[in-house]
Amino acid sequence: MAKNILIADDNSIVREVLSECLRATAEIETIEASDGREAIEKAKMVKPDLIILDLAMPVLNGAQAAKILKQFLPEVPIVLFTMFNVGADWAKDIGVDAVLSKPDGIAQLTACVESLLTLH
Repeated sequence: MAKNILIADDNSIVREVLSECLRATAEIETIEASDGREAIEKAKMVKPDLIILDLAMPVLNGAQAAKILKQFLPEVPIVLFTMFNVGADWAKDIGVDAVLSKPDGIAQLTACVESLLTLH
């Protein structure tokens, strides 16, 4: 059975590339959102198996969205995929399970996603 992954990033090209790469590596369906508020709305409807959030998004940023998402989906892993250098302790405090740097690439993100899906 396919796993559902919610990808929230304000850049449509990033969302599209991540969706294509994740679907190519495993049995994964993706749901896309362009900001934190839309991510929350879609997560409530879909109940994804994992959530990938960009930090810098309009309306609600990734940190704000992560805090809210963890309130109603505490068991769902959240990955912060960002251009910014943020500390792991800070991320854990807001409910983020992993922080990955966009410059480190999609291969690292794919490995992290596979690992988190196996654990949960």
